[in-house]
Amino acid sequence: MKNTYRLVLILAAITLSFFGCDQKSKPEASYDPEARLKELNITLPTPPEPVANYVNGVRTGNLIFLAGKGPRYADGTEITGKLGQDVSIEQGYEGARLTAINQLAVLKAMLGDLNKVKRIVKVLGMVNSDPNFIDQPKVINGFSDLMVEVFGERGKHARAAVGMASLPRGQAVEIELVVEVYED
Repeated sequence: MKNTYRLVLILAAITLSFFGCDQKSKPEASYDPEARLKELNITLPTPPEPVANYVNGVRTGNLIFLAGKGPRYADGTEITGKLGQDVSIEQGYEGARLTAINQLAVLKAMLGDLNKVKRIVKVLGMVNSDPNFIDQPKVINGFSDLMVEVFGERGKHARAAVGMASLPRGQAVEIELVVEVYED
């Protein structure tokens, strides 16, 4: 009977761990994306305002859905153009990285502290592409690479990188994402 009880406890622990029911409500002490941004010499700008009738992000439960943002500098200028025509992969990569910084600014404004981010869940990267351009993943790596630099393993995410015939204001990339946060 004692061994059966132990077996049930072990199986319950494995099941809870497998299905994520043992999730921590706070990050461990070594997790500090705010400090990592400082190490990378990244200062977050004021979040860009929505350009139409929508909000920058919506939180439902422990998920935040961020609206698409593009590669806009703090002075309001943007990286524009089509990949495969007048924008190189390197310029597109930098645009995606700038977009990541803008999305982090939105997250920081919504949460007050990026230490509340549990993980980056899903990224949709849209690339303003010439019809023959096929390297959209190389461009969106600029976004993904920064998420991993800032959040470590928690920054690894599911992703789509797709080509678009055009994007608002001719911007080179637009990226939206889903983020899981710790319970308040």
